[in-house]
Amino acid sequence: MERILIVPGLYGSELQHWQTWIERKLPNTVRVEQKDWDNPVLSTWSKQIIDYIDQTRGRVWIIAHSFGCLASVQAAFHRSERIAGAMLVAPAEPNRFNVQGFVMGRPYINSANTIASQLPKQPLPFPSAVVASTNDPWMTLDSVQTWANHWESLLINIGEAGHINVASGFGAWPQGLKIFKDLYQSQAYLPQGTFQMANSY
Repeated sequence: MERILIVPGLYGSELQHWQTWIERKLPNTVRVEQKDWDNPVLSTWSKQIIDYIDQTRGRVWIIAHSFGCLASVQAAFHRSERIAGAMLVAPAEPNRFNVQGFVMGRPYINSANTIASQLPKQPLPFPSAVVASTNDPWMTLDSVQTWANHWESLLINIGEAGHINVASGFGAWPQGLKIFKDLYQSQAYLPQGTFQMANSY
């Protein structure tokens, strides 16, 4: 199995988080550590992910959450030949962030100043899945679908699951592990970029 990068979002993923649980379940995993978990700056976070990719031999898989999804997509376009595939869980809304980071207390900021314009809007050149919730407070399902369309990612709607984090009950997450394993095992049969709604999970 190729090396797997675990990429947390804002504030990192605590011991009870599903990313920590999956990290224990899968071999060859490495957690990407950000220098400042409280200040999600897209350019800084994506550069850190690129550094981890560069330090790893062979191709890598990415399992990302929240803002980590946005930083991972940005990094992946700079190292696309090194990426085997990506599972992007509950991406954060790009319009909540500007180039300096997160605007506390302001759910959306001036669209001209957000990082949405900096994120790639073309198909990811590797198999990918976006796992989303119908009641995620950090991104609406319509917005998730728009970004999944841009990236031509498999969109997996798991229903009312909040932000798919500890607060919404996602510690041990066998369903998420199955999604990743299915994506991993089917990589040879997926085109580079495929979009559809899936509710089989």
